[in-house]
Amino acid sequence: MPTPLLFQPITFRSVTARNRIVVSPMCQYSATDGLGDDWHIQNLGAKAAGGAGIVMAEATHVSALGRITPGCLGAYDAPHRALLTRLAAVIVKCGAVPGIQIAHAGRKASCQVPWEGGKPIPLQEAGGWVPVAPSALPMVAGAVDPHPLSSSEITEIAGQFAASARMAREAGFKVLELHSAHGYLSHSFLSPISNHRNDGYGGDLNGRSRFLMETLDSIRTEWPADLPLWVRLSCTDYMPGGLTIDDVVEVAKQLKARGDVDLIDCSSGGVSNAQTIPSLHPGYQVPFADAIRHRAGIATGAVGMITEPTHAAEILANGRADVVLLARALLADPAWPIRAAITLGVKPELPSQYLRAAL
Repeated sequence: MPTPLLFQPITFRSVTARNRIVVSPMCQYSATDGLGDDWHIQNLGAKAAGGAGIVMAEATHVSALGRITPGCLGAYDAPHRALLTRLAAVIVKCGAVPGIQIAHAGRKASCQVPWEGGKPIPLQEAGGWVPVAPSALPMVAGAVDPHPLSSSEITEIAGQFAASARMAREAGFKVLELHSAHGYLSHSFLSPISNHRNDGYGGDLNGRSRFLMETLDSIRTEWPADLPLWVRLSCTDYMPGGLTIDDVVEVAKQLKARGDVDLIDCSSGGVSNAQTIPSLHPGYQVPFADAIRHRAGIATGAVGMITEPTHAAEILANGRADVVLLARALLADPAWPIRAAITLGVKPELPSQYLRAAL
């Protein structure tokens, strides 16, 4: 019986992963001034030891002002490098490829951590700050209007992404993902819901995608050509007048034509609380990965409520995506890949320390 694609190695540029299970970036909201601690080490180390092929560190922000919350991880200050180096090393030690997502929250910045309510922090309270965005449109009514970015400020932020990419490279990460989804800064430029500019960074889809393309140009000055670069996109805004899958296919075609983007991590939504998702069910976002893979001719990652090994295997076997990214399933069970291998009749790759475990 052939090994399911889910458990076959996959190569992006010079990097080969042992299987096609990716730990999706998952914010832990547990850093101080952008600096993580032992929580982050054990969290990602456990998932690497659990058998995933690629382990992505959570959204790691390119500036203090770009954090979602005061508890978000950063890659913008010299003290951050040592923690990031430890993170990459523990992932490698446990057999996986270390990846990292770099991000800027844009107008969704300056919020409470989720277990404190997740609401925008009022400026009069300690710890709050003015977010930035393409246009002065707050994410939620009553929040402070974000500062609309000038062209020079956009260039400065692109440079911050490059500096964070350099720190990630020096720390030992081998896959880099640019977060351009869920209403954060890059997505907020792409979406007509949040981008009302009338200069070269607004208007039609080409104008609205300019921020993304210039940011990628900047990142590639620091991220080597032999290392893969991924982009996470929201493939629809779930709103009238917002991004559609047809729009995002066109963006993906531009990314394919660049020649330096290796995979689209296909998510959706997040630009507005007014969105209406028609149906939440296992694999509800897989059709986006399928459409972009076949219509834009670029590798894709499927995400969204994928919890069953047979489902994950089916997605890849039927050519609907190239990798699957799991989040909540791996929070609940870091050893999900080991158990999935057993379920699918594959001999799991166990750390030597676990060989005597009853799995």
